[in-house]
Amino acid sequence: MPGAGHLMTKVQKLERAVAALPAREYDRSRRWFIEKDWQKWDRQVEEDSLSGRLDFLTAQALDARKRRKLRAI
Repeated sequence: MPGAGHLMTKVQKLERAVAALPAREYDRSRRWFIEKDWQKWDRQVEEDSLSGRLDFLTAQALDARKRRKLRAI
């Protein structure tokens, strides 16, 4: 199993490769990373919702509605 030094070498190689990309390819890879981040975020929110970790948000919203503290958006 490779150690942290090996990983750093891969990261350094990746950094150099990204720095050398033409602008169009850099933008494309940047969008790819952003999309990967959003997919990870979506999975985490779904897991948290299914597990009940976000139930407090529903309770807060229902309480605010009951007290007429919500505003239309």
